[in-house]
Amino acid sequence: MKIFFLFLLFCFFTSLFNSCFAGNVTYDRRSLIIDGQRKLLISAAIHYPRSVPAMWPGLVQTAKEGGVDVIESYVFWNGHELSPGKYNFEGRYDLVKFVKIVQQAGMYMILRIGPFVAAEWNFGGVPAWLHYVPGTVFRTDNEPFKYYMRNFTTFIVNLMKQEKLFAPQGGPIILAQVENEYGYYEKFYGEGAKRYVTWAARMAVSQNIGVPWIMCQQDDAPDPVINTCNSFYCDQFTPNSPNKPKIWTENWPGWFKTFGARDPHRPAEDVAFSVARFFQKGGSVHNYYMYHGGTNFGRTSGGPFITTSYDYEAPIDEYGLPRLPKWGHLKELHKAIKLSEHALLKSEPTTLSLGPSQEADVYDDGSEVCAAFLANLDDKTDKNVVFRNVSYHLPSWSVSILPDCKNVVFNTAKVGSQASLVEMMPEELTPSVTSPSKGLKALKWDVFVENAGIWGVADFAKNGFVDHINTTKDTTDYLWYTTSIIVGENEEFLKKASHPVLLIESKGHALHAFVNQELQGSASGNGSHSPFKFESPISLKVGKNEIALLSMTVGLQNAGGLYEWVGAGLTSVKIEGLKNGTMDLSMSRWTYKIGLQGEHLSIYKPDGLNSINWVSTSEPPKNQPLTWYKVVMDSPSGNEPVGLDMIHMGKGLAWLNGEEIGRYWPIKSSEHEKCVEECDYRGKFFPDKCLTGCGEPTQRWYHVPRSWFKPSGNILVIFEEKGGDPTKITFSKRKISGLCSLIAEDFPMVDQAPVRKGGSGKSAARLKCPKNTLISNVKFASFGNPTGKCGSYSMGECHDPNSTLAVEKVCLGKNECAIELTEENFDKGLCPGTTKRLAIEAVCS
Repeated sequence: MKIFFLFLLFCFFTSLFNSCFAGNVTYDRRSLIIDGQRKLLISAAIHYPRSVPAMWPGLVQTAKEGGVDVIESYVFWNGHELSPGKYNFEGRYDLVKFVKIVQQAGMYMILRIGPFVAAEWNFGGVPAWLHYVPGTVFRTDNEPFKYYMRNFTTFIVNLMKQEKLFAPQGGPIILAQVENEYGYYEKFYGEGAKRYVTWAARMAVSQNIGVPWIMCQQDDAPDPVINTCNSFYCDQFTPNSPNKPKIWTENWPGWFKTFGARDPHRPAEDVAFSVARFFQKGGSVHNYYMYHGGTNFGRTSGGPFITTSYDYEAPIDEYGLPRLPKWGHLKELHKAIKLSEHALLKSEPTTLSLGPSQEADVYDDGSEVCAAFLANLDDKTDKNVVFRNVSYHLPSWSVSILPDCKNVVFNTAKVGSQASLVEMMPEELTPSVTSPSKGLKALKWDVFVENAGIWGVADFAKNGFVDHINTTKDTTDYLWYTTSIIVGENEEFLKKASHPVLLIESKGHALHAFVNQELQGSASGNGSHSPFKFESPISLKVGKNEIALLSMTVGLQNAGGLYEWVGAGLTSVKIEGLKNGTMDLSMSRWTYKIGLQGEHLSIYKPDGLNSINWVSTSEPPKNQPLTWYKVVMDSPSGNEPVGLDMIHMGKGLAWLNGEEIGRYWPIKSSEHEKCVEECDYRGKFFPDKCLTGCGEPTQRWYHVPRSWFKPSGNILVIFEEKGGDPTKITFSKRKISGLCSLIAEDFPMVDQAPVRKGGSGKSAARLKCPKNTLISNVKFASFGNPTGKCGSYSMGECHDPNSTLAVEKVCLGKNECAIELTEENFDKGLCPGTTKRLAIEAVCS
């Protein structure tokens, strides 16, 4: 009995009560049923290899503080099975550790095993080696693919069972997924598609994991597998059986970025609208994809052309900081949904028309339990509606939540949670070694320059071109195509001082062209179209001219029908402007070399640093292609998250202490494309609806996790492909430089709601500084009709002159504060007949 009591005590004090007991997970048409209790669940996608183990506890805790019940992640096959039967679960790929951190937080887990994942991840998560197993076709009724897919799925399931991580074993995993969005692509696979879906479902169910399996975007998912929805909106989704619950596996709160493109944004108001509508219409499990997007470290990004940043404009940003106000607005939404949970699960909804584009869904079992959702689907006009003899104001494209069918505690269009001003604060690289000549710290660079073309012994030669990906098998981004031509003395261009033109066509993804060791130019495709053409005048000399073309991949295809057969590399090379017309080199003798010499020698790893002769200098070469740079420095000061500022570099790869930072490429989007000043949340969202960043680099900063740094002696290695200025590389610390709040008298506040114990029913501005900092200055405060947004507020014609004093009295010197919009704090008699607002901008230090 004593042992049992201690066990209970352990569960309580580690917040593991829900997962200390074996959990029975079933479902019916309304919800999942866990240990006999119905649950409405809010889930957050956090992909373990897109952050680092040191970040995992903080990310999970931030999600929990945001009102999340469940953490969801894919399992990344090509990160785990590096070659057939040889597995990796170290570092960022320590799946067991990640799931146990979720368990220790007292949260549930959804494990999307796949093992195909798409996810803007290299090759959709499938190992590249599998493509070269004879006779293999991915994702269809194909025996080699099914053999390896079954093996990996079984391996992961057995690993989870061994660690007792499924709910019936006392673990956190309550759902598992097989396959992923296959419904989009079934048409490409003919009759084999249906057989494959049936096989995958049966294979998964036969694993006997004790929790339900799901298939997303799979309308023909066979029982008992639950088909689920992925979209920006899933309120109208209906499962393929009346016995299955309504589950939303991917709500996209932002969107991914591709190199050279603009930045997409999805407003918090619209994300909240979509979630509220889902639960209004009977939803049971909702997952944000992504809640924390993280980073595509190394060469893990797919696409092709997906950026190294996978920030996704998610509620938690790439660096692990809450994105405000999105994170806070959704936290308030989650509270409102949880206040309504009992009514939602206990009763059937009644839908009432409140106008041409307005409706209410009422959950009322006839007792005291009642909840209502009032929706205005008009995307242009606010409306006043009458519900149960009470008038309610509904902004356009919004949902109000009434957990007691009377009081509005949350409206999706009214963002009352705090916003933040986030800056990247530059910090120069600080050398770790003291210069003996000056007695001062001087930054010393080590330099190694690659040969443009074949290094060492050529890998092979043949007439014509090979496919880039089939040649490198994704062991590297780089493949050299080299040939030579002879130019005679009687060529006309030599007399006219003109230049022949090099014409290249490629299936993708990017190219640097060298003639006689000199860079002639570069070209690339983009995220919408991988193939490209290159055209540039070139300098030729009399005699033999060496042509070396460096072809590059920028992440492999990650989705699509028969996507593994999409190739890359050169398809045509010609030279125009010669005496005999155009010279077609496409079927000439080409010599090939896979990868770079520095890659081959692993000079970016600690044990490979001395495998070449570096040239040391305090003035490293600038604008020089094919150059490796190495520098030893101290860790950046402070404890803020860190990014590497590569705005003055060209394109390449970066490492810190042997860890892969990833591809960098500060390529700019076109300044001639359309961008917006401010996003309109109203109306259905799509990826190109709200774009910013025209004429700016798609990605300037590259996340370097703090846990990768040592106090000193950190080795930064850069491979620059086309030329940049390494002396201008800096670290930047991601820092919250200010907090803002903008609320109105009619804003519902879930924490102040009368339905909550102690709720005053009054609107209040809330500010909370980062940990270990206090509100040190109130830069702006105005009660009345202030205008503008965070960082640029201005007073309106209506203004209480005591606003700043009132805010300072409540907030100065505190980590967090709340100031109500009451007569005690402000002059409520100002501007009679208008709804007044309070705007605050404060500094934390």
